[in-house]
Amino acid sequence: MFDTEIKTLKSLNTYLQKLVEGKLWLKVIIALFLGVGFGLLLSPQNEWVSKTTADVLGNWLALPGMLFLKLVQMIMIPLIVASIITGIASNDKDNLKKLGGGVLLYFIATTIISVSIGSVLAMLFKPGRYLHEQAAAEHEEALAKGTGSTELSFGINDMPRIITDLLPENPLASMVSGEMLSIVIFTIIIGVAVLSLPSDLLRPVKLLLSAIQEICMTVVRWAMILVPVAVFGLMAQLTSSVGLSSLAGLGYYVVVVLLGLLILVGVYLLMVSLLGRRNPLKFLGKIKDAQLLAFSTTSSAAVMPLSLQTAEEKLKVDPAISNFIIPIGATVNMDGTALYQTITTLFIAQAYGLEMSLLNIIVVIVTIVAASIGTPAIPGGGVVILASVLGSAGIPAEGIIIIIGVERLLGMFRTAVNVTGDLTACILFDKWQNNDSDLKVNVEVK
Repeated sequence: MFDTEIKTLKSLNTYLQKLVEGKLWLKVIIALFLGVGFGLLLSPQNEWVSKTTADVLGNWLALPGMLFLKLVQMIMIPLIVASIITGIASNDKDNLKKLGGGVLLYFIATTIISVSIGSVLAMLFKPGRYLHEQAAAEHEEALAKGTGSTELSFGINDMPRIITDLLPENPLASMVSGEMLSIVIFTIIIGVAVLSLPSDLLRPVKLLLSAIQEICMTVVRWAMILVPVAVFGLMAQLTSSVGLSSLAGLGYYVVVVLLGLLILVGVYLLMVSLLGRRNPLKFLGKIKDAQLLAFSTTSSAAVMPLSLQTAEEKLKVDPAISNFIIPIGATVNMDGTALYQTITTLFIAQAYGLEMSLLNIIVVIVTIVAASIGTPAIPGGGVVILASVLGSAGIPAEGIIIIIGVERLLGMFRTAVNVTGDLTACILFDKWQNNDSDLKVNVEVK
């Protein structure tokens, strides 16, 4: 019944595998450094080119990156909708009840762990205090807007409205505006409803979903061609506008974020070892291709086909589990992004000189846990959500300009961590389901 879908995934997986074997990740790293170097040459600080000329050249250099971003954004929603419904439709109702609740609780728990790690590191190392003086001077006007502003715009009275808004009254409008969490909830409801269809109606629905996936995979293949050029152009534009001094001043902040992501990966490996009963080093070896592609594309959605292949063929996870967890995880399970948003929010608050009370920090944590669940699985998606997080914590959203120069680099690392989290979830729930199956067999034998 799923022959068409399997052929579709395998054809794209073969293509993505060739990209990894062709050292796409290495090309991206080279393009990143070349982009930084070329951007420094264009920087008006050198007085080699005027600011107007640098802006014009920067916009043209960023064109491939913008095209890549648009292509991924264009197919993200249909790909996620088709994959989630397919994953739900491949489960029986009893298994879905057991798997759905457990997956939701797991995603919430790991997100809380990630933002807790980020909060501890941000409060311990206080990266905002070490912002380079010149970078602060360059953004003096924006920093002045936030001085003394600590009033919270998020309260307990807002919770009923927020929960109600999770259900879209107009799903098409949610798709147009990119409200990913509402789209995921709508898709899950439709997927569960699909299970009630008789087999003669269920088959054409699955064929339609397979056709949608095939179309999305074709667009993904086109988008992958632009990746190295896109990274070069975007980094050249950012570096020329921000300058080397600002980038150097953000070094300490970058180190703190990378340390947090490394600790989070350590937590995943601990869970794989203790709960999944697998060798964590072998687990890393098997998922490295998916991690490298995630690092190269900075898009969980673009890596989804390779993640599915890795889970099923290398990690030997039940396809019913991987087809359910990975598409949802690409939008909902954003632990690396949540950690980044936590550290960045506190970093910007420290750069503004704002004192964050315990209540402020708790509100930031709650907001990020909720917001990260709906973060788009696309390059730059974390920054879009970060603006709303800053606003809810009473921190001026203009502070994003301080970190925009290194956002792309951090996006590569956190996307690789996000994909690692999805594959870790597949391991744990596959182990859990196998244990339940073994228990049932033992009971029946007795």
